[in-house]
Amino acid sequence: MEIIHVSAECYPVAKVGGLADVVGALPKYQGRLGHFAKVVMPAYQSRFIRENEFDVVYDSWLRLGRNDYPFRILRERSNKLGFDLFLVHINGLFDREGVYGYADDTERFIAFQIAVLDWIVQWEHRPDVIHCHDHHTGLLPFMAAHCFKYRQLSQIPTILTIHNAQYQGQFGYNKLHYLPPFDPWKAGELDWDGDINPLAAGIKCAWRVTTVSPSYLDELGNGARGLESLLRAERGKSYGILNGIDNEVWNPQTDPMLPKKFLSRTVESGKRVNKETLCRVFELNPDYPLFVFIGRLVEEKGADLLPEIFYNAIQQSERKISVLVLGSGDSDTEHRLSQLKELFPGIYNTYIGYNEQLSHQMYAGADFLLMPSRVEPCGLNQMYALRYGTVPVVRRIGGLKDTVIDIGDGGFGICHDQTSAWDVERAIQRARELYANQKLFKQVRKYMMQLDHSWDRAAQDYIDLYDIT
Repeated sequence: MEIIHVSAECYPVAKVGGLADVVGALPKYQGRLGHFAKVVMPAYQSRFIRENEFDVVYDSWLRLGRNDYPFRILRERSNKLGFDLFLVHINGLFDREGVYGYADDTERFIAFQIAVLDWIVQWEHRPDVIHCHDHHTGLLPFMAAHCFKYRQLSQIPTILTIHNAQYQGQFGYNKLHYLPPFDPWKAGELDWDGDINPLAAGIKCAWRVTTVSPSYLDELGNGARGLESLLRAERGKSYGILNGIDNEVWNPQTDPMLPKKFLSRTVESGKRVNKETLCRVFELNPDYPLFVFIGRLVEEKGADLLPEIFYNAIQQSERKISVLVLGSGDSDTEHRLSQLKELFPGIYNTYIGYNEQLSHQMYAGADFLLMPSRVEPCGLNQMYALRYGTVPVVRRIGGLKDTVIDIGDGGFGICHDQTSAWDVERAIQRARELYANQKLFKQVRKYMMQLDHSWDRAAQDYIDLYDIT
């Protein structure tokens, strides 16, 4: 089976969030099942692209409204990711480092999708599946089905995976002319609430829709930023498939980013070295339980509550905890978190920004990972934490609910029901009580490191879904 994954992100080429981790791993694991999985994404001016070699496999022009853009399809030469990687280079649109956040993002991603279909339509054969990821590729199912120039592609099954329904890519009808000519009777499939909504169009037009966890699929019927009724209506073709993690990238036994590698039987000595190294760099006390937060500092992740949570938790513990934050996002939250360093030197520290190596070291050195998310479609951080022997402290929402069982229910994590300062502070208190019971704490660590959250199962689930499409 030939599977074309189309995405705005793919680790390690370009990463903003969990979308990149999924697209960087799923095709590799599908390949190991005997299929030909490929990734097509924009050619940002990223470090990966600058440092690797590519071959031009297609060279053409695309029409975006009244403008023509030259574009090229580049293929990564060495197959270093374990699958074929194709990049769409469009002069004037993607010749910049950033992935998102530009005033012309609508134009950029429409042009990207047009380029992908312009390329595929001239192939001598047809792929078996086009797998679209999030709203940046949500117009592909519509265009493949209804744009006149792509009629030959209309019978290729399209899959849309919703990684986060909070972002939908809406734009006004003044930009409708960017799309290639299509059957005007089908224009309603683009519309949602008076705008063109790529995510809604993808949900309507894709042959199958998936979410990145079963619980998230259920939750979207009641909370999807205005798409609730649409998702309920399309429930019959929708499936929740829990993401996995790449056990080759996230493996404490082989991870080159760690000061000390370890496995489940050496977890105590291994994590101790990693914790001491981390605490030495950030001037924290390694004898206290180390709580960390790793992720985007946005409301969706509950990050706006972190300054209050940490302030109160440090006071309630009589300053006998250590706290480290890695992330970036809302400027006010960044500022408030940075201010805590002055109040609690030697107890609290933060790194504002993105640092892949530091994130690995924090998973390896921390005792507890906080995820007080308001929305968490799947969450990969808690699975990384489990793999590295770090107890997740999570809200019961989305994929967190599907992957973390509370220790009070015979499980291995600390769970709470609401994203509120009080709930999280109470969860931190429970975590401190677990840490004080070192015999139980060590048992939990060893047990959770042996849980299997690899992509093997999920990759097969997707193959099974393609087979019934």
